[in-house]
Amino acid sequence: MNQEEGPSVQDKMTGATGHPTGPHDVGGHPGPTMLKDEHQHVLWERRVDAMMMLLTHPSRKLLILDELRRNVEALGPGAYETMGYYERWIAAITAAMIDRGVVSSDELGRKMAEVEARGLDRP
Repeated sequence: MNQEEGPSVQDKMTGATGHPTGPHDVGGHPGPTMLKDEHQHVLWERRVDAMMMLLTHPSRKLLILDELRRNVEALGPGAYETMGYYERWIAAITAAMIDRGVVSSDELGRKMAEVEARGLDRP
């Protein structure tokens, strides 16, 4: 790398080992300021956490943490960087459930439309 030119595109896309890196791979790079204050989780975040507990429970084994991690890491750079923690979790859970055939994209789309319609009916 020429110091005057800065890092090449190849350098930016690979880690110290020369392997491709993803947007989740931030080790050693400066990142955004982390807010370490505790806060009360909103209802949908608590529901995502509850789904994780139910899906990963040994009696069900519908999701393993490696799957969750892989699906979170597979999010594109724009998605990974703009989504919040639980938003990344629900996207990863959704991908795993579709991959496993627990729910289809069509079923999920219909249910999402149904829920959205219920919300629009409220004053």
